[in-house]
Amino acid sequence: RKSRLTIVKRLHGRDSQSMTQAVLELASQLQDKLKTLTVDHGKEFANYQTIEQLTGTQVYFAHAYSPHERGSNENRNRVLRRFIPKGQPIDEITDDELIQINWYLNCRPLKCLNWRTPIEIFLRNLRY
Repeated sequence: RKSRLTIVKRLHGRDSQSMTQAVLELASQLQDKLKTLTVDHGKEFANYQTIEQLTGTQVYFAHAYSPHERGSNENRNRVLRRFIPKGQPIDEITDDELIQINWYLNCRPLKCLNWRTPIEIFLRNLRY
């Protein structure tokens, strides 16, 4: 949340096992830089205890029907929908297109970051 970095990744399925595997991969790449996760009440986060145990990362749940508690997430989803409209199968999007979407989302200067980009803030925080 600090850097507003967005990671768009293709999952192998729409279940909690696929999401858990993706989060564990991310946690291993970020090592001790991943402090907390805030998620919604979707079925894909049913294995949150496994994530907490294996990574030491605290998982927080936003309240149901409270999108205002995940404002940054809702904003990024809105921007993401420019590229992937609701109802469009994700299978139609190539891996190269997903990489381009990630770069677009993370290279846009944001007012909340004093007009810096998420990738700039993230990389700066990695050093310290």
